[in-house]
Formats: sequence, structure tokens, C-alpha cells
Amino acid sequence: MSRPLAVIVGAGIAGLAAAWQLNRIGWRTLIVERAIDLRSGGYMLGLSGPGYETAVRMGLQPALQEVWYNINENVYRDRHGRELLRLRYRDFLQGLPYHAVRRDDLIQILNAALPPEMERRFGVTLTDFDARDAAVHVTLSDGTCVTADLMIGADGFRSALRQQLFGADDGCFEPLGYRFAVFDIDDPLRLEADFLSYAEPGHLAEYYALRGGRLAAMHVWRDAESAPVAPEQRWAMLQRVAADSHSRVRDFIGMGQAGPPPTLDSLILVNLPQWSQGRVVLLGDAAHCLTLVSGQGAGMAIASAEILAQELAQRPVMEALAAHDARLRPSITRLQQRSRRMAALFIPEGRLAFHLRNITLRLMPRAWLGRYLTNAIRSEIGLIAPDG
Repeated sequence: MSRPLAVIVGAGIAGLAAAWQLNRIGWRTLIVERAIDLRSGGYMLGLSGPGYETAVRMGLQPALQEVWYNINENVYRDRHGRELLRLRYRDFLQGLPYHAVRRDDLIQILNAALPPEMERRFGVTLTDFDARDAAVHVTLSDGTCVTADLMIGADGFRSALRQQLFGADDGCFEPLGYRFAVFDIDDPLRLEADFLSYAEPGHLAEYYALRGGRLAAMHVWRDAESAPVAPEQRWAMLQRVAADSHSRVRDFIGMGQAGPPPTLDSLILVNLPQWSQGRVVLLGDAAHCLTLVSGQGAGMAIASAEILAQELAQRPVMEALAAHDARLRPSITRLQQRSRRMAALFIPEGRLAFHLRNITLRLMPRAWLGRYLTNAIRSEIGLIAPDG
């Protein structure tokens, strides 16, 4: 009897995690990725809660320990260089595993954990599919046709497969009113801290010290527009956003222009009443983008893949997809609600709101913030704990 086959569209965190989990339960997988190689770059992310627990069960902890960053303190300064506050993460995350890792490092680790013989096709896209009967008939841009038991869409929050399944994105997109941009640069001056932020009304610039004398830069700013920005327009947009920022922020943007355009997009929640149709299911950002405000997007993609595999190991495909949805949705709903609440205060736009937010953070007992964060993360661990 041949093993069931899944075609996975997208070789990001969700797609690679799904391939690993399906291989564990005896499935075959074919990964197709439109890029010519694994994506590089991307922002620093925190792995905690359900995603961290799943990564440990996958045996990824030793590899993660080699690449994660020990960020103890975040120093906030204003556009004039004056210190606003310091947040020492270990002061309010005591006893909770939390590790900062670069997105591309996590992708490389997930890819290395897959069996070498697992098929990956880069520079290939999905051109057509038919999921109306007991299988999924897939046509790829390299001219091949594949008959599979399941197709997984893990092609990011601007998922082309999602649009084929559920229609135009404006029906499921919920913009939070921000854009973000990330890029890497050399750090000849060396940061004063592992994590340095320059905050001002409507704009936040963050810098993480990387190995090898490099910096990871991330900008987040208020913007009511959410349409994609062409690569050749991105540096100019960042320059406009940071026109009145601290001189170091402007200098770093200038240094970045010697390299490729930054990754730049909008913070948008994806809301769908269902994540599957027939034998096609969406995972990760394609299904339920949480945005970086939640701090759980990558982790929930990894955890979601584990839940899907658990259900597929126990029941027929269609029943498994429904059970996966039922188990995961309460957590996703709560995390998206949290993202909405946090987005309202994330980067205050007016000077008065910005000033009041900073005073509140300075005066708030760290124990209060710690209880809020740890209780929220532990509640998600409980909601999607693995069966048995």
C-alpha cells in the first residue's frame, strides 16, 4: 500500500514544519516554492509558547541553541537620543522559555531536519488544481501533474492559493494601520545594547546586534495604506518615514541602500471562517496571519503543523481538516484579538499619546507586565497541547 502524498505550496516556516510532521506520521510530501532557493532575510522573532514546545518535541532545540540570540535588555531612545526606558526581558519572563532567533535561521534548521530524499522543487509554482473528487490533481509550472491526497497552502499572508480558494484578499484582510520594513547592515560603531530602539510618534526603529558585526534593522510605522510597495520604491519610502528621526536611524538607512531593497509590507490580519476547502488546507500566515505584533506567528505555524499531523494520523483527511480547525481556532481567535488591542497602543501617533504611553511603561510594575505575558502564552500552550 503506497503512502499518502501531500503537495505543500511554500517552503517557509509553515511549509517546512508541515513536511517534517507529515513525514513523521508516514506521509510523502512534495514541496514547491516559487523562489529559486530558501528565502533569506527576515526579522528577528521570539520563539515561545506552543511553537517552542513543538520545536522541542521535534528535536530542534540543540540546533536552535547554536543560533538563537540572548537579548536581555531593550533600550529605548527618542529622536534626540534621550533614553526613554529600559525593558529587561528576564525580569518579567522568568521561568518561561523564550528565545530570539532570526527567521532565516529557523527556516534553515527546519529544512536541515527534513530527510535528504524529501522532494523540494524551487522556482516552481502552482498553476492549476482540481480538488473535486477523492484526490487533488495538481498542475505545476514545470509541466508536471501530480495526484495527491492533500494540498497544503503555506505561501504566506499574500497567498495566491488562498485567493484561488476563497476569492480576493479584501474579503479576508484586516489592516492594522502599520507598515514594516527589515534589512541587514554592517555595524561599524557597535550598538550599546543587544537590542536598541529609537521611538517617536508614529514610528519605531529597532536594531538587533547580530554575529559577525552585523545589525538586523526593523522599522514599523503608522500608515493607513496597505497595498504592496514595489522594491524600487522601498528605500525612498523609508527615507520619508525617517526624515525627522535620530541621525543614527537615517545613517543606517543610508548604509542599507548599498544592499538589496528591504523586505517591506503591511501588518495585516487574515480572517477566514474556514481554513480548508475539500482536500486543500491553508497553514500559517496564509490561513491566519497574526502579524509581528502578536509575537506568536512563527510559533503558531509550527504548532499548527503538529496538530494537523496528529489529526491526519487518527482519521480520514476531511475529518482531520475539520478537527485541526476546531482545535486551533480558539487560540488563533484570542491571539488576533490580542493583536488588535496591542496595535492600538503599539506606536502612538500623537505626541501626547506617545508621552503618556512612555510614562505608563516606566511606572508600570514589571511583575504586572510579566504576569500578563506569561499567563497569555501558557494559556495557548494549554489550548493546543498534543493529544495523549
